[in-house]
Amino acid sequence: MRRRAPRSASQGQTGAARYSCAMSRSTTATTAVAALQYNLQQVRRHAPGARVWAVLKADAYGHGLLAGLRGFASADGLALVEFDRAVQLREAGWRGPILMLEGPFGVDDVQTAARFSLSLVLQAPHQLRWLEMLRADHGEPVPVWLKLNTGMNRLGSRPEAALAFAAAIRACAAARLVGLMSHFANSDLPGGADEAVAVYDTVAATLSQAGLVLAQSIANSAAVLALPATHRDWVRPGIALYGATPFADRSAAALGLRPAMSLTGSLIGIQTLAAGEAVGYGSMFVADRPLRIGIVDCGYADGYPRIAATGTPVQVAGVRTRTVGRVSMDMLTVDLEPVPAAVVGSPVELWGEHVAVDDVAAGAGTVGYELLCAVAPRVRRRVVEAVGASTEPAAW
Repeated sequence: MRRRAPRSASQGQTGAARYSCAMSRSTTATTAVAALQYNLQQVRRHAPGARVWAVLKADAYGHGLLAGLRGFASADGLALVEFDRAVQLREAGWRGPILMLEGPFGVDDVQTAARFSLSLVLQAPHQLRWLEMLRADHGEPVPVWLKLNTGMNRLGSRPEAALAFAAAIRACAAARLVGLMSHFANSDLPGGADEAVAVYDTVAATLSQAGLVLAQSIANSAAVLALPATHRDWVRPGIALYGATPFADRSAAALGLRPAMSLTGSLIGIQTLAAGEAVGYGSMFVADRPLRIGIVDCGYADGYPRIAATGTPVQVAGVRTRTVGRVSMDMLTVDLEPVPAAVVGSPVELWGEHVAVDDVAAGAGTVGYELLCAVAPRVRRRVVEAVGASTEPAAW
């Protein structure tokens, strides 16, 4: 029988294994650490007497947990909801306070909190029962913040039950009650937080009269920027730290914030439509005159919103223009009439330094928060120190 020759290292491997491409699709999400640092400074400028919990939930609002850690290294504390990510922050070297905003989801989380020195928000008695299950030798009591429901009606103790809940927390040997917090439903609207603040202050006064003088934290991004009376001991900014606005009628730029993420791509094709010709699925856009359009290597599988309407802003080769037609899975199309110099390979900013993510969100009927958090795993990630920098990718 004739023997086969030994296979080479490359034989039998997939194309992906045999061939290495220096570049693939150009779609890239870049996080600028300097912008994160700047926005934290802006928060401190607005709330100079308060300490800052920098909120890092949802992978730092899509910017990358470790990039967020670098950007907020000077914060007084970090806050998030994911226990595995809190452990990751400890392993990355963060030694300051970490606040778990939704509290424990089971007894294992309480054990993690005790082991890694995490502070817990407690919003209901079942969470306290998990704390009571800790062994007597678990170590130092876990710092606890009592969450008060002041009208959001998601999580938190009802005002009339807060005093009893606080007493139960104080009676738990595994817990150390340190703070009282709440979360606003409407602080982005004029007068929208007034009732919630009144409820909160009534409960805080009741607790104080009972001998419970606790640290206070109620201000989210909108309240940090617009409601100084809510700043108290700790503020908890989220979206403002990432350079997007919490308001429907005030832009991030007007608030003095810098975008920390840019989503970019490039033109991979150019078509010229005759009057009456359509482009894309559903023929949603029909040219009313001869029109040059560009095809961009970014679609809803990358996190760009499929429902973004024709006219959503985009920048091509340094010129602001608009999307046209329906966004597809891997591509979207743009109007090149304002950009006569555009060619295949021309750079495209979907959002970032020149196109506000909030403007793109408005074109899709949503908010910037959602777009930042929704950038897909297949998008290349880069972390740079400065806004607009072009250094090599850093650790994500």
